[in-house]
Amino acid sequence: MTQPFVSVIIPVYNDRDRLALCLEALEHQTYPKDQYEVIVIDNGSDQPLDDLVSPFQQVRLTHESQKGSYAARNHGLTLSRGQLLGFTDSDCIPVQNWIEKGVTHFLATQNCGLVAGKIELFFQQKDRPTAVELFDSRNFLQQQKYIAEDRYGATANLFTSKAIFEAVGPFNAQLKSGGDREWGQRVHAAGYLQVYADDVCIAHPARHSWSEISKKIVRVIEGRYKLDHQQNEPITRFLKRMAWQTRPPMQDISRVFADKTIPSLHHRLRLSMVFISIRYLSLWKEIQLYFKARLAQ
Repeated sequence: MTQPFVSVIIPVYNDRDRLALCLEALEHQTYPKDQYEVIVIDNGSDQPLDDLVSPFQQVRLTHESQKGSYAARNHGLTLSRGQLLGFTDSDCIPVQNWIEKGVTHFLATQNCGLVAGKIELFFQQKDRPTAVELFDSRNFLQQQKYIAEDRYGATANLFTSKAIFEAVGPFNAQLKSGGDREWGQRVHAAGYLQVYADDVCIAHPARHSWSEISKKIVRVIEGRYKLDHQQNEPITRFLKRMAWQTRPPMQDISRVFADKTIPSLHHRLRLSMVFISIRYLSLWKEIQLYFKARLAQ
């Protein structure tokens, strides 16, 4: 039986080295080579990518001038030839049967809206993770939780179809973060099933430094702020919520000290400090966004 044609869509911005690893993994998939393509969307990288992409026979390179990964993914959608669509990121390394397993799960589920695959986070030094890497691996890209609790899958590892986009619309290109959540929840609201698949797997590096994780946190806060329309929250409720959030994250810290998989007391202390720092970074960013919006009204 002929397999459906698949378009794999990858946005990229200034990530040449990791993109090369991703494309190398996609070049050696178990899926028939004549039944898939890879579309790389350069979202304004400082260096051209033509020389990097040209050795890979499955890959097409295009460009999107509007900043943001969701605008880039939408542009990739307009060029895609596939009945089915796979999404991943330039810093991800798909396993060899990634496309094959993603297609199998999607086709096996009646009325399927999306398949969210497992994202295995790895550390720069396997046995010596930084506190930030430990935090990232425990708090982000938890696909099974996203499907069960929040009704979406992260676009780092997602399969769906062109028909689903035709039914619910494209990603919200105005969002810099949270666009996969917003789109996935539209899929759920439209009545389509969502599947988590442990064997549709990619590897993803955990964020290593405070600079990397703090940028991620700020993007997440900004994305949620727009999605949840928090600028419309009455000021008394907002101030009460902010006051509540000034408390240290004792529940998170308790879990850190109870977690036997964390290598040492030193790691537990440093990870606790990351939780505390992120609590107050998030609080400060929410305050900035709220009062900036009110002053602009």
